[in-house]
Amino acid sequence: MPVASRRARRGVAMLAIAALVVAGGYALFQHYKIYLPGIIGQWREPILANRPVAWAQGPAVAPVGKRPPNIILILADDLGMNDISLYGRGVANGAVPTPNINAIAAQGLNFTTAYAANATCSPSRAALMTGRYPTRYGFEYTAVPPSFAANLAHSGGPSPYPIIYHRELDHDLLDYPEMGVPTSEITIAEVLKARGYHTMHIGKWHLGEAKALRPTGQGFDESLGFRAGGGMYMPPDDPGVVNAKLPFDPIDRFLWPNLPYAVYWGDDQRFKPVGHATDYFTDNALKAIEANRNRPFFLYLAYNAPHTPLQALKRDYDALPQIKDHTQRVYGAMIRQMDRRIGDVMAKLKALNLDNNTLVIFTSDNGGAWYTGIPDLNAPYRGWKATFFEGGIRIPMMMRWPGHIAPATTPVIADHLDIFATIAAAAGAKVPSDRPMDGFDLLGPPPKRDALFWRSGDYRAVRQGDWKLQVSKRPDKAWLFDLATDPTEQVDLAAREPQRVAALRAMIERHNAGMAKPLWPGLIEGPVRIDVPINAPWRRGQEYVYWAN
Repeated sequence: MPVASRRARRGVAMLAIAALVVAGGYALFQHYKIYLPGIIGQWREPILANRPVAWAQGPAVAPVGKRPPNIILILADDLGMNDISLYGRGVANGAVPTPNINAIAAQGLNFTTAYAANATCSPSRAALMTGRYPTRYGFEYTAVPPSFAANLAHSGGPSPYPIIYHRELDHDLLDYPEMGVPTSEITIAEVLKARGYHTMHIGKWHLGEAKALRPTGQGFDESLGFRAGGGMYMPPDDPGVVNAKLPFDPIDRFLWPNLPYAVYWGDDQRFKPVGHATDYFTDNALKAIEANRNRPFFLYLAYNAPHTPLQALKRDYDALPQIKDHTQRVYGAMIRQMDRRIGDVMAKLKALNLDNNTLVIFTSDNGGAWYTGIPDLNAPYRGWKATFFEGGIRIPMMMRWPGHIAPATTPVIADHLDIFATIAAAAGAKVPSDRPMDGFDLLGPPPKRDALFWRSGDYRAVRQGDWKLQVSKRPDKAWLFDLATDPTEQVDLAAREPQRVAALRAMIERHNAGMAKPLWPGLIEGPVRIDVPINAPWRRGQEYVYWAN
């Protein structure tokens, strides 16, 4: 063979090898790129070893005379209506009783019809903190890093309806740390601090990570927890943890390699907690209550359970052998643990003789999530987190204050928006008068509210009286339900009641005219089926709605 021919063939071979190397490298990059946000985050801000937390000590002796009540607001994350045994049988058809949460309702005021201000966590928490529709100040969408949005945009599954990624809106993004409640808003912590309360936050925040938007910049004297929308409960390889990964869920696939096992104490650098997050947060809540037993305090205890990633203590998992599905068993174990630890908080109040002078409020940020793959989290209601069907926005809400709240169950319609006004009234604090406030004191006369509204992009809803209308762009549809006769939204009356649809749609438009432009755009729109979780097969005729974020 001529030398030139041999050289040419070697050249072709080398090019082929180079192409394979490049292709292989690209394939490896595509496979491992999901790990990049976590790697970059760890490089930018290393996680330090555990450090002790010392809560500021109040007076050694309680002052003489009457003092304002202590206030504890306990918030669960993605807790469905059927996750506690008060409203139905609970997880796995009664396998996980929740006696301590139930006791708050039994010993206080239980709202059988209570709503989240939004169907996802970040805007609903903004409403809790401000007593205002978050759309009034542009907090329309959940705050997520762009890398998270991009990952979801390219992780389509077997759905016949594609995920829509609005790349053209990328230039409108705030830096992720700036996505939060504006400092011009007045939080309930700021109102209580002005009243002389010592204010404390423990757990999840998710209302801004820039320094001015953190809990310490928004009225809290002390803060221990994580600022983002999620965190690991324990290291996944810890011998005391049982994990349940959800390979069918693109959100879950992103969380495991990227969420840190870390917390912040105030504005200091993040560090590793100790043990399971639910235990760590509760143990510190007990210490914080002890430190402040002799002065009025406000404790915002925001658990991240039972939000994914699903991680349970082995002892709680082992206590539920009757649950055969592994994912549901881990989920149920997380709720079992949270209920037990809430019981510890209530026992601490009694041990310190604070019980009769403490208002305790328990609620959830929204309904149970479709992406867990677990059915019936919101039974008997239809829908999931990220929908305005009752399953997405119907939440537990209960308030206990012995000697001040007589045990009762009330049909009064309550909302996250009301918690601000209720807490302020109980504390004898003034509600801001320089801006529209959207809530009512639930311990006062029944609210005279014309309607409740929800909005996320082109998906919107209103409840006026017992009538509820939802309208969406994808699909282009209106759903109308009479909740008096059909509380689980089985019979859509939109085609039969066009005039009512038009009137309620007009109410939505009038309400939206007074809302602000979103502070950051919704980059993604994705389909959520109303009646089945994410891992159920797609079948013709299944109802769905696109959720914008």
